[in-house]
Amino acid sequence: MSLRPPSRYSGDALAGRSSSGGLNPLDHEIAGEKAASLGRAGARVERALRRLGEAGKESPQRPALLRDAADAVYVYFIQRELCGMRRHNDAIRDYAIPAEVLARLGSM
Repeated sequence: MSLRPPSRYSGDALAGRSSSGGLNPLDHEIAGEKAASLGRAGARVERALRRLGEAGKESPQRPALLRDAADAVYVYFIQRELCGMRRHNDAIRDYAIPAEVLARLGSM
């Protein structure tokens, strides 16, 4: 006697495809959470870079602000990679990430 698993455990269902060819609801929700997380990380980058820009070159808070900006950019880059975006050139240009921040990430 052979057993066949229920259709919800079929290869297509486990791969995230429904029988109609679209994403199943869980995959849709995961994609939404990825997008929301990427948006929050981008907002954090904007805030950190704005604070860094507002501080003068000789500001005593500059090292801490530089570290915060580098941390925010690092988290943003990781989140982009988790969403499948491997190249960061556009993000570097769009956010105008300074070279001194990128140097702290080891990307220069």
